[in-house]
Amino acid sequence: MNGTSPPVTFSQETFVAMFPEFSPLTPAQGQAYFNSASLVFANSASNPANADGNLASLLYWLTAHFAWLLCPKDGSGNPAATGQGASQLVGRISSAAEGSVNVQTEWPTDGGASAQEKFLTQTKYGAFFWSATAQYRLAHYAARPTRVVLGGFFPGFFRG
Repeated sequence: MNGTSPPVTFSQETFVAMFPEFSPLTPAQGQAYFNSASLVFANSASNPANADGNLASLLYWLTAHFAWLLCPKDGSGNPAATGQGASQLVGRISSAAEGSVNVQTEWPTDGGASAQEKFLTQTKYGAFFWSATAQYRLAHYAARPTRVVLGGFFPGFFRG
């Protein structure tokens, strides 16, 4: 790191205002999920979303994705500061049965979608983040600068 502070500082109040379902979480839990989100989407002044003014909002959406996947849940499956640990299921649910409770998940490896897209579309928060960041995943071609020689000499060279 270059010694500068990140442009977005986590605020539990802002996070809970955007996502009230996470109000039972402690500020330490929220900060931990925010730190995880910052590993995936750079909390940096050089991030193009910072220049657009969207960095904070996008980081909070990604924080909500991590929180939903990793936070403890109460008996009803809602986020809680303490409770049952996060589900060990990974991927999308491909089939489910009610009798004897049977759930199967899949993580398709057909090459159609990127691993990051598959990871993010496990929650509504991640799906929103994936959609909202499409503009930052575009490649922008920058051609090499072309030097033009005027009169057989490079400008600024002494003729003598």
